[in-house]
Amino acid sequence: MAAAFFPPARAAVSGMFLLNGFMVGSWAPKIPEFAARLELSESALGLMILLFGIGSMLFMPVCGALIARLGSTRPGKWMAFGAMPALLWVTVAPNVIVAGFTMVMLGGLIGAMDVAMNANAVSVEKSMRRAIMSSCHGFWSLGGVLGAVSGGFALQNFGALPHAIAITVFGFAVLALLWRHMLEDRPQASQKEPLRLPRSILPWALGIMALFSMIPEGAVLDWGALYLRQELGADVFTSGLAFGLFSATMATMRFAGDFVRDRFGPVATVRVSAAIAAIGLMIAGLADSAPMAIAGFAFSGIGIANLVPIAFSAAGNLPGMAPGIGLSVVTFMGYSGILAAPSGIGFVAEHTGFAPVFIALSLMFTVVLALSPLARHAAHQPSPCNAAPVTAG
Repeated sequence: MAAAFFPPARAAVSGMFLLNGFMVGSWAPKIPEFAARLELSESALGLMILLFGIGSMLFMPVCGALIARLGSTRPGKWMAFGAMPALLWVTVAPNVIVAGFTMVMLGGLIGAMDVAMNANAVSVEKSMRRAIMSSCHGFWSLGGVLGAVSGGFALQNFGALPHAIAITVFGFAVLALLWRHMLEDRPQASQKEPLRLPRSILPWALGIMALFSMIPEGAVLDWGALYLRQELGADVFTSGLAFGLFSATMATMRFAGDFVRDRFGPVATVRVSAAIAAIGLMIAGLADSAPMAIAGFAFSGIGIANLVPIAFSAAGNLPGMAPGIGLSVVTFMGYSGILAAPSGIGFVAEHTGFAPVFIALSLMFTVVLALSPLARHAAHQPSPCNAAPVTAG
């Protein structure tokens, strides 16, 4: 029974999400050491982080084209193999120029791996004829927490280079365990068929759904604690709960999201989730105390949790379109929000305060609500004939 519910292919793709999140989480506690070692100013560090995002934006469409030609499995393995030593490259970079190049590669390989593992999760969903995408994103969140916690401990007690070496060895070891269990899906585009940006409006509309879900998510993660500290008078510990409880409710709901989506359908799930997310951010923006704002952020996490996984599943199942192409568009648009929004939000908040910003961000979910009918493409057909042909890799 357990093997039928969690077959090797599902375990493998879940492990890839965990590994990707672990790499991202491991990078977060390295940032202060990275900046100090290279003597970076705040603006220079911001540029380095921007290079990480630029790398992701450059590599994602390329990986989408590879997936259309080759299927998701081989590109996913290649990108994961390249990503494992990337933190080590960043750690040993001798100067700012080399460090900038390594940041582009780190962001690019992790971003490309992200596209491939989401495409592979779509193939596993088709083979199982049930939702798994939300729990996969839950494993990504879990990996991020594990990477950040273990990274902070290792950096404090052993130093930057031993931490980077340990991350690299651990990453390759986990990848070796997952390698042969990845589901081998077939390419969706012929070698003679030209690859181009989709002419259909569907992936672009789903991209807007992902974008308008990820901008508020990034805003809470980047600015929630500062909002509590500056405008609601919270202490350091209490302000940290904005991120902690938001992340906890989001991760918990992602692990429950597949059951909810299969039980009520993706369209209804998106509609209820968008409403919850909007109410939660509105409460946070209107709050007159830190506990009320924290409760609003935690409530919004419940709603935001499954919006992006459902958008990704829908993008990988668009009719007449290779999963890699649709997914590369939606991931590109979604992650560009997390890349570009923080600086813009900071600029606006400097003039208005954060409370009006969070109130305005809650209105983004009305657009998600309007686009919710597109989530129907994430529904799974009960008939085996509709499943994508796959073999164990």
